[in-house]
Amino acid sequence: MILYPAIDLKNGQCVRLKQGDMAQATIFNDDPAAQAAAFEAQGFEALHVVDLDGAFAGSPVNARAVEGIIDRVRFPVQLGGGIREMAQVEAWLARGIARVIIGTAALKNPGFVREAARAFPGKVAVGIDARDGRVAVEGWAETSDLLAVDLGRRFEDAGVAAIIYTNIARDGMLSGLDFEGTVGLAEALSIPVIASGGLASIVDVERLVSPECGRLAGAITGRALYDGRLDPAAALALVSRRRAA
Repeated sequence: MILYPAIDLKNGQCVRLKQGDMAQATIFNDDPAAQAAAFEAQGFEALHVVDLDGAFAGSPVNARAVEGIIDRVRFPVQLGGGIREMAQVEAWLARGIARVIIGTAALKNPGFVREAARAFPGKVAVGIDARDGRVAVEGWAETSDLLAVDLGRRFEDAGVAAIIYTNIARDGMLSGLDFEGTVGLAEALSIPVIASGGLASIVDVERLVSPECGRLAGAITGRALYDGRLDPAAALALVSRRRAA
């Protein structure tokens, strides 16, 4: 179990959205690299970064901010948002990103995911964002007819390192993780699943480290960290105790 703090980038700033709505962005830090360094100093062992503008544009937009983060911290950084070509995967991994996350292209160009996963074992994850159980793409602006679990099953034999599953309805709402949906997905797949969207408090972390969530590989936390609802030391202590058990 790894607990990932999240940095979502919009116009070069750290923001949090509500249900993926770019019009509902709250700015939390003008210096993403400083925010990343703060998370590292708090004891987190990896970082989750999303280029929100890139997700809508279909190509990286906040590259300078991402590079600033990579240059500032030593812990692994996974990056998503607008990564839809092999050249982008190669460039980010060469630049120091530990793992790239492919979202929209996983639905629209699954062959690209397979090619990337073969070329870079352990360094390619698939982001599955769902609205009412169905996959949403293009920065969540489009919802497909495909169920999240069916998209996940397409990559069972592809060598994908992880699936990051987000329930859009909960993202940024501090309403609690979608435990039922995320655990159900993890039980249906052999690929490790990371929970995202809605982590609200230490209560969610307590549930994450319970036997019920034993199949989950990790979880992402954003707004709860930024607004002080989640104490990093307490959360990381729970995760550490689960590993030691």
